[in-house]
Amino acid sequence: MALRLVTKNLSGRISPKLCSASLLHSHATSFGFKEVREEEKSQMVGKVFSNVASNYDLMNDFMSGGLHRLWKDRLVSKLSPFPGMKHLDVAGGTGDVAFRILESVNSIKRRALQDPLNDDLQEETRIYVCDINPNMLDVGKNRALEKGLGEDKSLVWVQGDAEALSFEDNSMDGYTIAFGIRNVTHIEKVLSEAYRVLKWGGRFLCLELSHVDIPVFKELYDFYSFSVIPRLGEIVAGDRESYQYLVESIRRFPPQEKFASMIADAGFQKVEYENLVGGVVAIHSGLKI
Repeated sequence: MALRLVTKNLSGRISPKLCSASLLHSHATSFGFKEVREEEKSQMVGKVFSNVASNYDLMNDFMSGGLHRLWKDRLVSKLSPFPGMKHLDVAGGTGDVAFRILESVNSIKRRALQDPLNDDLQEETRIYVCDINPNMLDVGKNRALEKGLGEDKSLVWVQGDAEALSFEDNSMDGYTIAFGIRNVTHIEKVLSEAYRVLKWGGRFLCLELSHVDIPVFKELYDFYSFSVIPRLGEIVAGDRESYQYLVESIRRFPPQEKFASMIADAGFQKVEYENLVGGVVAIHSGLKI
């Protein structure tokens, strides 16, 4: 694992709300290795995730050897959840990250002394699971039922667009997005929206498949990505095309340093990232301060 702090000269930088409109470029027309019109991309991505929703967790286990569970654990540990927090998990339809956050909050509650004067424990936790795809949300709701969390008011399921969130300004203590931001049309809009909805002092965290820069490992990773993963998708999920797109979308996503720079341009401070498994995945972090 490698943790890197990104520092930039931010003097003279215009505000996130003003700069977001001028930065809508780099990935607006990519769908994997194909170039498509902006208005087509969201529909094409929606179709991919509607196709993979029912096998999403199973395929994640196959593709990562189960490591995605540890990566999500690491993401939540960086968040440091607390009772009474208001948290937004974007592109989190299956509930994987939200369930971990809720378990962390409940664990703190169980360990804490039952002090009626403790406002942090009395205030109700709200974890909003936001996803643009209703099929992915249905998977998450069904998983919540299986876990006995179907009636838990701490979990709020919301169909919504990461580029145009329905939440109020300065309303969230934390924001997470796991394996979702590379699929949006405008990354800059997503980052601007994340900044907008976070409270001052709130943390942005992004877990995403990224870029390997170790030569021999990169060759093996490329072979696995392009030769094995689409074949797994065909065998396990009956859908080679969707997993071919997912592999290609990783290669089109900005490298770690570039993405960190984009986060800083959105207004976040103390931007840093941590590479896991040699850069197969990276966790980027930033604070609204």
